Amino acid sequence: MRTSPNRLLATVFGAVYLLVGILGFFVTSGIGFFATEGRNLIFFEVNPLHNVIHLAIGAALLFAGLASTTAAKTMNSTVGSVYLLVGIAGLFLPGTALNIIALNGADNVLHLGSAIVLLAVGLSQDRVTSSAATA
Repeated sequence: MRTSPNRLLATVFGAVYLLVGILGFFVTSGIGFFATEGRNLIFFEVNPLHNVIHLAIGAALLFAGLASTTAAKTMNSTVGSVYLLVGIAGLFLPGTALNIIALNGADNVLHLGSAIVLLAVGLSQDRVTSSAATA
């Protein structure tokens, strides 16, 4: 893992998103699962569905980062692509009934920033031959 930027990034982002998902449940007590407005976790608005999504993404990134370079590279690129879409969609969702994960402006900045970092590393680093891909 020390020589793979993808494994390191997936492991660190995975641990952070797991932590955020867990901490989110401490502030969302009494909020509806699909509430369009949540409670703030620092600057970021979350609801229980948003917390579950953070847990799932964190677990997937952490597992991939610990598994192999190929898994980490694939997961970083996949999660980065999804976050890019969520970041763009999030620009239009606040204040609408479609905002079922309670996005706000800070969430959009974080999702777009995460997308840029995950895609940059996922698409550019760890170009290895197929026999060394699982190292």
